[in-house]
Amino acid sequence: MTAAKAPLEDDQAFVLHTYPFRDTSVIVEAFTRRYGRLGVLAKGAKRPKSPLRAALLAFQPVAMAWSGRGELRTLTRAEWSGRQYALNGIAMICGYYLNELILKLLHRDDPHEALFDAYDSALAALAGGESTQAVLRRFEIALLREIGYALQLDCEAERGTPLVAEQRYAYLPERGPLRLGTGADAGTVELQGKTLLDMARGDFTDPLTAAESKLLMRWLIGHHLEQRTLNTRQLLLELQQL
Repeated sequence: MTAAKAPLEDDQAFVLHTYPFRDTSVIVEAFTRRYGRLGVLAKGAKRPKSPLRAALLAFQPVAMAWSGRGELRTLTRAEWSGRQYALNGIAMICGYYLNELILKLLHRDDPHEALFDAYDSALAALAGGESTQAVLRRFEIALLREIGYALQLDCEAERGTPLVAEQRYAYLPERGPLRLGTGADAGTVELQGKTLLDMARGDFTDPLTAAESKLLMRWLIGHHLEQRTLNTRQLLLELQQL
């Protein structure tokens, strides 16, 4: 009796990263709208005349189809959808930073349609020249929310009382903000109540908010990554020192 073939699946997708596989193929880490992060084998994609070569590029949405089960599927089709986000310089590195966050914080086969839309919007904002700091903070907040670590940005962790803009707080992972002097552990990030309230609104125009939110998100993401190094963040730090 012939075994049933695995169904053919298709979806909108972005290419996050590619790895060489043997002489002519690549393994593609893709982020899809309905299926989440997937690994697919693109056979023959490195051949000069392969139609996949132009489609499997970062920062452009593609229509992708695949078959198979398990950790690695087989890519059967990838077609450019007619849009592309032209990222250059720091904006391009920021785009790769978003890709690295998805690769390291999302499990495979775990759908996150809202995060897919947030990623698409972030690429559009980077390509449109919006402040990179604002784009990154909004996406980081959306990412942590999607994977179950939503930030508490409008009330105190213990009493649930609204935050006071002029008050200083310590932010504890898994809990949220506590007024300084109310049992906050040493080593937490300290920041102004206004910073947290601005973050809740997605407003990063205040220089203090931009600086403190960057520090907070760097610390929280490092916590959830268990302090694993982000290559793109290190690159950005090195470029800023040139």
